[in-house]
Amino acid sequence: MSEDFFDDYAKKLEEMIKEKAKEDYNEYIVDLFYDPKNWGKPPDNEISISQSYKGPCNDTMTFYLNIKNDIIEKANFITDGCGATVATASQVTLLIEGKSLEFAENLTAEDIDKALGGLPEDHKHCAELSATTLKKAINKYRRKVYQIKK
Repeated sequence: MSEDFFDDYAKKLEEMIKEKAKEDYNEYIVDLFYDPKNWGKPPDNEISISQSYKGPCNDTMTFYLNIKNDIIEKANFITDGCGATVATASQVTLLIEGKSLEFAENLTAEDIDKALGGLPEDHKHCAELSATTLKKAINKYRRKVYQIKK
């Protein structure tokens, strides 16, 4: 069998998987977990604070925030979680960039879920993981700033 046959088969299989995922989630969520926004660790000089957290589902998430004058200028993430976890973290970065720390720390799992158009019930905990990790990052940043000013 030719290499083209296997390439075509792989593309068709990927399309079938994406279509099934769109039935289980929605197109926006599927797009975010196949093409996440703000994925990856930025250079160290662009990170004001980073925070990792392992949720009850054993997924780990890390946010990297670049903060100036209490405004989140840039937000990145990495996770070892499922597609829904990737989508929720990606959505969080889109929601908080350019926003104040106060806005970000008040972001709830329900806000994230709503921005995604609704996660399936068995993946709502992914939004909770994102919200919790973000709050922990902001709290860590505030402690760091307080210690410097002290």
